[in-house]
Amino acid sequence: MDYDLNEEQRMWQKAVHDFVAAEVRPFAREADETGEFNWKAVRKMGPLGLLGLNIPEEYGGPGIDAVSAAIAIEELGWGCGSMALAIAAHNGLGSTPIVLYGSEEQKKKWLPLISSGENKLGSLALTEPGAGSDLQGGVSTKAVKDGDEWVINGTKMWCTNASIAEYIISLVRTDPSGGSRSLSMILVPTDTPGISIGPAEKKMGLHGSPTHAVTYEDVRVPLDTLLGKEGQGLQQTLATLDGGRIGIGAISVGLAQAAFEYATNYARERYAFGGPIADLQAIQWMLAEMATNIEVARTMLYKAAWLKEQKRPYTMESAMAKMFATEMAEKVCRDAIQVHGGYGYSREYPVERLYRDARLMTIGEGTSEIQRLVIARQVLKMEF
Repeated sequence: MDYDLNEEQRMWQKAVHDFVAAEVRPFAREADETGEFNWKAVRKMGPLGLLGLNIPEEYGGPGIDAVSAAIAIEELGWGCGSMALAIAAHNGLGSTPIVLYGSEEQKKKWLPLISSGENKLGSLALTEPGAGSDLQGGVSTKAVKDGDEWVINGTKMWCTNASIAEYIISLVRTDPSGGSRSLSMILVPTDTPGISIGPAEKKMGLHGSPTHAVTYEDVRVPLDTLLGKEGQGLQQTLATLDGGRIGIGAISVGLAQAAFEYATNYARERYAFGGPIADLQAIQWMLAEMATNIEVARTMLYKAAWLKEQKRPYTMESAMAKMFATEMAEKVCRDAIQVHGGYGYSREYPVERLYRDARLMTIGEGTSEIQRLVIARQVLKMEF
């Protein structure tokens, strides 16, 4: 799709698309069936800049704008949902807190390491068993000061990239009295004694993106592994999730675009009732609705990314884009299966995988229900 992108953005889009078409998409089915992470492709992403989308140039990033970052994740979603989720989580969740809140020493130590492609990725642990979306009241993993160290105990779940990460940025309770100033973010290297990463979760889709439970048993890390100020963890998390929602929305647009392309090509080639099924109005209407909704979602997504780049408030716009794009992607992938008929339900065709991969997007990084709450709260602040 040709938007009002500048020449640099268009060149970037083509470079990423060509890379994904050659190095990622051909292995999407294998990743889904085996659950193996495609390290071969990731090793080539560092020099291209895909592992430092939110990282400034001085720390190893490509120095691109937020719209270009969204374009990259969208192209990865077009190629492979599993890879897109892993890389989006790495960029949006695993590196952004360091970029925004890390000390100069932390930035120099970790950001070049995780953006090079030669090492492991970044990860963020928020959710806990039984807590779901309740970050403020549901975090029981605690960190207690003992001399010049933090001692961490607790359990996290649904931690994307945990087994392939250099570190896990962990949201922990540092003030037992509770309240909005009781949480903090602490960077925990994955080789720290006492941290245990459980086996990969058995999921409906996104099999090539590892997700794990993480247990902390008397995990000791230096006090200077704290990101930003103590007690600012909730606010840091909410700001991080604003950007992360753009990433999930971008994956969804990419998945929907792929499903739409497969459905359109199939409709042209499949003959029934005396001609290609693309001649049937029922099929044409589904394709028309797919194309329209993808266009709307992409426009919303780019607007949210543009606002982020302009350093303007974008909480509502990112929630809107995430909610619409994820729900749109599920519908588009469902209709792509419908266009394929019985073949769409077979693993011989990629649309069933796209549907399974898209299903998570309305849940991860804030469910659609949470997005509606975020949007409503912003709307109720408006004066008309």
